[in-house]
Amino acid sequence: QVQLVESGGGLVQAGGSLRLSCAASGRIFGFYAMGWFRQAPGKEREFIAAINWNGAITSYADSVKGRFTISRDNAKNTVYLQMNSLKPEDTAVYYCAGGMRRDIAGGYNYWGQGTQVTVSS
Repeated sequence: QVQLVESGGGLVQAGGSLRLSCAASGRIFGFYAMGWFRQAPGKEREFIAAINWNGAITSYADSVKGRFTISRDNAKNTVYLQMNSLKPEDTAVYYCAGGMRRDIAGGYNYWGQGTQVTVSS
């Protein structure tokens, strides 16, 4: 059974930084792409970032490009989301997602429970 466990969320002031982690278990982590999504209150879940199986290819939503960085450590079965220059509009529950293929275009079929990020102005 695949499990994804996020950590690293919290309360931060605008302009600050946080690093989210997602620890994966239950399948060969290095075979699959990974992604991060977020959902703010009253809004739909939105794509934030994705990374392919070996970390060579990444993709970002325009809203976070240049501020957020996705990375992975296949030896640790962990994917990260470094978030810099945080804005109040980044406030949301952030979800880690496990891909269905090695590339980032394959969609996601596993989800973590989410971690809350709150950015105060």
